[in-house]
Amino acid sequence: MANIVAAYKEKIQEMSMLSLICSCLYSQPHRNSIYQYGDMEVKPINKCASGQYFEVILKAPTDLSPDCPQPLASPPKKDVSLHELQKRLEAAEERRKSHEVHVLKQLAERREHERVVLHKALEDNYNFSKMAEEKLSYKMEVNKENREARFNALKQKLREKEKHAADVRRNKELQAELSG
Repeated sequence: MANIVAAYKEKIQEMSMLSLICSCLYSQPHRNSIYQYGDMEVKPINKCASGQYFEVILKAPTDLSPDCPQPLASPPKKDVSLHELQKRLEAAEERRKSHEVHVLKQLAERREHERVVLHKALEDNYNFSKMAEEKLSYKMEVNKENREARFNALKQKLREKEKHAADVRRNKELQAELSG
């Protein structure tokens, strides 16, 4: 049933193109003329002022009259020998093995690429860590040197103050001895 409906739909779609062609070629359809196209008949109906109507009559799909085209039969299959079948199976096996080798080769290449990328990432990470460690140790060394320099400067300043204080005390004692 579904095949019949599909066939009718297809025929109606074809008819819309056919009606367009007919309306272009024949502005006034011939009265009582019936056109036959394969397994359908087309009757023009002149009932509309703005266009043309057609009545499409489809013959039953089971109609096996000689004027209806018959569906094409599949070509006859030739007998295949056991030797030929064996050759085909061997060729298929070779294709399968070749495909398997190709897939394994691609997989190996992908794994190798992943290994190279991982190795490069680890190397970059190691180099970054090494550089960061060197930078940090350099900064710590500079900070240590700066701290020691500040500490030595403060010590020197303190010595100078003590020396100045000792000089002031000595001068005061000398003044006290001289005045007293």
